[in-house]
Amino acid sequence: MVPKIAMIGGGSWATAIVKMLADNLAEKEIFWWMRNESAIEHIKKFKHNPNYISSVEIKLGQDDHISSNINSIVKSADFVILNVPAAFLKTTLASVTAEDLKGKKIISAIKGIVPEDNLIIGEFMHEKYGVPYHDILVVSGPCHAEEVALEKLSYLTIACTNIEQASTFASFLNTRYIKTNVSDDIFGTEYAAVLKNIYAVASGICHGIGYGDNFQAVLISNAIREIKRFVDAVHPIDRDIKESAYLGDLLVTAYSQFSRNRTFGNMVGKGYTVKSAQLEMNMIAEGYYAVKCMHIKNQAYNVDMPICKAVHSIIYENRSPRIEMKLLAEKLN
Repeated sequence: MVPKIAMIGGGSWATAIVKMLADNLAEKEIFWWMRNESAIEHIKKFKHNPNYISSVEIKLGQDDHISSNINSIVKSADFVILNVPAAFLKTTLASVTAEDLKGKKIISAIKGIVPEDNLIIGEFMHEKYGVPYHDILVVSGPCHAEEVALEKLSYLTIACTNIEQASTFASFLNTRYIKTNVSDDIFGTEYAAVLKNIYAVASGICHGIGYGDNFQAVLISNAIREIKRFVDAVHPIDRDIKESAYLGDLLVTAYSQFSRNRTFGNMVGKGYTVKSAQLEMNMIAEGYYAVKCMHIKNQAYNVDMPICKAVHSIIYENRSPRIEMKLLAEKLN
């Protein structure tokens, strides 16, 4: 039986993963849901996403495999990849029921946290849709869509409590430019992916203010320790925080020119208001939502997270970036 894989989302990361799936040699059928009807018609006619990494050739096989009808796309699939901004996940899945997802493997490629519910994607799908944790997978790792488009060598980690299942899905993504690892840490990899966006915002703020590379190195050194403290408190298992799913993803998001979270932070550091930075970017910086969610969530764990606290003060309490980062600098080592 040929596996059927559905992509839910039409952005750059969704487009990049569709490219990986299409370039992978394993037999499969690829389905794609996106909201934008004009983009769908453009892809059918010209085989390119007009709005995101438009250089990528789209190879779905059949035109009817791409649709704005999410129910038909989900119904067609064995594997459902969720790849919309976390803030829009609930509205995207509004017409989808728990019964529609029964027996399907749900893959989170979102790297965000659902606002108001303050749940990572795996927790949200388990609590709201009854998806068993052994049917939830997480795609993580230092991998920007723009470099996938250029076929730059990149690495992904696929996490699932069922390692065999993680390996199966990883086999659909391997290409000459994508290498995959597997992990059983669905909670740690998802929380690390949420937190690294906050630290990328912090990195951007510091750059915007004028801090140099020496300070950035100290900031990110402290950031990985914050990640470890938090994920160990939430899900205490034996994990190596230096692996690429944790440290690698943090580094690329904090330093890369392609990081929208760093770009957002850089604008705030240079004096933009939060709203004006969001409007000018015209893209979602997950760190904006994540820092509020994690601030609330950490009240239950009380983990020492001074960087997250500083970013929350700047973004949500309208504190001066320059003053907050100066105070933060005294707490780092």
